Amino acid sequence: MQVRIEEKESFIIVGKGIRVTTTNGEQNKRIPKFWNESFENGFCQNLTSTAGALGVLGACMDFKMESGEFTYMIAAEKTEGNSSLNLEEREVPASTWAIFESIGPLPDAIQKVWHNIYTEWFPTSGYEHAIGPELEIYYPGNPSDEDYKSEVWIPVRQK
Repeated sequence: MQVRIEEKESFIIVGKGIRVTTTNGEQNKRIPKFWNESFENGFCQNLTSTAGALGVLGACMDFKMESGEFTYMIAAEKTEGNSSLNLEEREVPASTWAIFESIGPLPDAIQKVWHNIYTEWFPTSGYEHAIGPELEIYYPGNPSDEDYKSEVWIPVRQK
């Protein structure tokens, strides 16, 4: 598993979100459906055309550990081009990020990376999860390709 640790200042994201649950792996069904709906209705294309340097991203936030629920947003960094689109705004705090590369078709490749982060990397890394959202960064390209690149960003701190 390829990982790098980076610092990043706070930034604002804009987008739209849904509430999902991890019960019975429901998030692995509902989030891809949300993406499909957002492509079909043109939301992703509009967001992509006004996105900042990180491009379009997925953000997992507002975790409720006791119920296994969180908010998942399809978002982009706030820019002049998207600041007037009447989207939900959220601040991503300054953080130290563990950044994991995902290569392969979506959603399977990135779902495997998520699984490996929590079952393999965290137990042996010397890091723990810090407060803040988790991010999925989607780079240009065909997300169905075998060599499609995306990343998972997790806020961390040393144990």
